[in-house]
Amino acid sequence: MVCFLTSRMDVPDTGELNPANHFIDELRLRFPDPCRALHICSDPDGWDKTDYYASLTRKRFEDAGFAFEQYCTLDSRNEGFAAKLVQESNLLILAGGHVPTQNHFFVKICLRELLKKYEGIVIGMSAGSMNSADEVYSQPEEEGEAIDPAYQRFLPGLNLTKTNLLPHYQENKDEVLDGLRIYEDIACPDSMGKTFYAIPDGSYLFVDARKEELRGEAYMVRDGFIKQISAHGEVVSL
Repeated sequence: MVCFLTSRMDVPDTGELNPANHFIDELRLRFPDPCRALHICSDPDGWDKTDYYASLTRKRFEDAGFAFEQYCTLDSRNEGFAAKLVQESNLLILAGGHVPTQNHFFVKICLRELLKKYEGIVIGMSAGSMNSADEVYSQPEEEGEAIDPAYQRFLPGLNLTKTNLLPHYQENKDEVLDGLRIYEDIACPDSMGKTFYAIPDGSYLFVDARKEELRGEAYMVRDGFIKQISAHGEVVSL
């Protein structure tokens, strides 16, 4: 299995795949031919949104020269066929969205177990990348979650990596939720005894059987502190 766990795959306002940090070049080297893609949703009941983003994602790939033999979606409409759909695919795309909602769906369809025998490519976007970890850090993102004592900040993930990603750093680093700063007041306290890696759009985590590499600009959040560990164009082995 090879994983490209991204913050965001496209360049904002253009709809084009982001070539930064050799993302497209690396993907071309490994893209299956013929490609049988499965777009796995973030919200199993948000059918219109799933169809819209699946269509948009397919178009972005095709515009960049990638071809598909088939391109299917997986949500609550066909969740009973999850095992068959995963088995027949050689490219899985894990959508972005609300981390806990997607995580609960992954648990429901036993995706972690299904991926133990999967040998294709996985591309994660935002929430999909976060849920790829063994233990997911589900950083509060919606109003009320940061101050809700019942909100679960750590969830079982897909175990495709041991690395916890925090996407969209360039957008979120100065954000405030429930009166708390996203990083200084939420992520940093939660990082005590743990390590998170914040990445802006254009950076990604590359995973194969031999290595895990952060490619592009990245920041380490550990034991309450944040520090930059790489810049655009650089690679950090984890």
